[in-house]
Amino acid sequence: MMNFKEGEVLCFDKPLTWTSFAVVNKIRYHLCRRMGVKKLKVGHAGTLDPLATGVMIICTGKATKRIEEFQYHTKEYVATLMLGATTPSYDLEKEIDATYPTEHITRELVEETLKKFIGSIEQIPPAFSACMVDGKRAYDLARKGEEVNLKPKTLVIDEIELLECELPVIKIRVVCSKGTYIRALARDIGEALDSGAHLIGLVRTRVGEVKLEDCMQVEGFAEWLEKQEIETINE
Repeated sequence: MMNFKEGEVLCFDKPLTWTSFAVVNKIRYHLCRRMGVKKLKVGHAGTLDPLATGVMIICTGKATKRIEEFQYHTKEYVATLMLGATTPSYDLEKEIDATYPTEHITRELVEETLKKFIGSIEQIPPAFSACMVDGKRAYDLARKGEEVNLKPKTLVIDEIELLECELPVIKIRVVCSKGTYIRALARDIGEALDSGAHLIGLVRTRVGEVKLEDCMQVEGFAEWLEKQEIETINE
């Protein structure tokens, strides 16, 4: 028996191009409709960019109090980087703005360079991010063409593993702490290789104990919900 008002934790594989906000809205819509209520608290534990897919934890009702707890869990990503070119957003949201040589880059150099990012590192968040600057979202300012100056944050990278290396494209697995921007990591790896880099693919494969294979598809949620026994709410 599920009680979405008392609080349930649901895990989804966020679809490509969807904002995290859109996923929450969709889930809230189906829940309210199924429960016959006008409103219900629903929130997510950690934003994923529209161009990323993977584990998204959604909390309902009183379980929204656990959002912060989930946000602090270690996260694992599989990121695909294109070396030799940068974009203002550090991913495919924006067009390439500069290109760099990659002839000097070898698999050995990539492996050596990745090791430098393991441990506690300082990272400047992307201008195209949800960080607050003077009470406004950085991405709102960046999209208007305004200059955004963000301060570096200290974060921890537990593991980086090179999964594939078909230069100029590399695929890496990253295990990291809350607040790590994989797009910014791509930028920094590009610079450390005396080149440039941007993200061309990103999947969040794990949040804490929740793995991608434990997640349901947003498209299948309404059908799944129909099959659940739900505690009815007496308003």
